[in-house]
Amino acid sequence: MSVKIRLTRIGRHKTSIYRVVVADSRFARDGRYIEQIGYFDPALGEDKADINEELALKWLRNGATPSDSIRTLFTRKGIMEKYAASKKESK
Repeated sequence: MSVKIRLTRIGRHKTSIYRVVVADSRFARDGRYIEQIGYFDPALGEDKADINEELALKWLRNGATPSDSIRTLFTRKGIMEKYAASKKESK
């Protein structure tokens, strides 16, 4: 089972809002997911994205693969830097 951290789309027509979820890669984009770890509204910008850092780091340590858009979002929020530091620290 390949676990991914990715966006699922919610919201009205032309007013997209995204949930940041952890899901099996075989699940549909807007279908079932394992856990919701935040949300992102593109109209407000990446600074206003609400992401639970503890859950994100937990899933990254457990081997979840972030999608390209999530990797960019995590990098700008500083989560990827914390993950890299914790990975170095464990070695």
